[in-house]
Amino acid sequence: MATKAETIYEEINALVDSTGVKKADAFKQLAKKYDQPFDSMRGAYYGHKRKVEGSSGRPRKRETTAADAVESAKVALERAIEHIDREINTAKDRADEAKAEYEALAASAAERKAEIEAKIAMLES
Repeated sequence: MATKAETIYEEINALVDSTGVKKADAFKQLAKKYDQPFDSMRGAYYGHKRKVEGSSGRPRKRETTAADAVESAKVALERAIEHIDREINTAKDRADEAKAEYEALAASAAERKAEIEAKIAMLES
């Protein structure tokens, strides 16, 4: 007796081969047929595919060596240096914007004050 995963794997492949339908559409059809979620069909298919065709994934590391730990720490510290440089550049940009705003306000201050003083004089007369 075939497992659910085997059945789904065979039915998906049959649909794709015989009708030319895309796998995603075949998953949808079987999900509807079996009244199961789409992701359940897809998971069963690919789980069985790995079993039949073998896993193409990279093997997992089982231990951390001293060299791995040193390399990981080095990468983290190099990222920290890059982050500091980005902070400096961001602060410089903000300082330049603040300086430009200061200069614009200072340049227009006399004119704005004169307009306000003129209005005060009109109100007093």
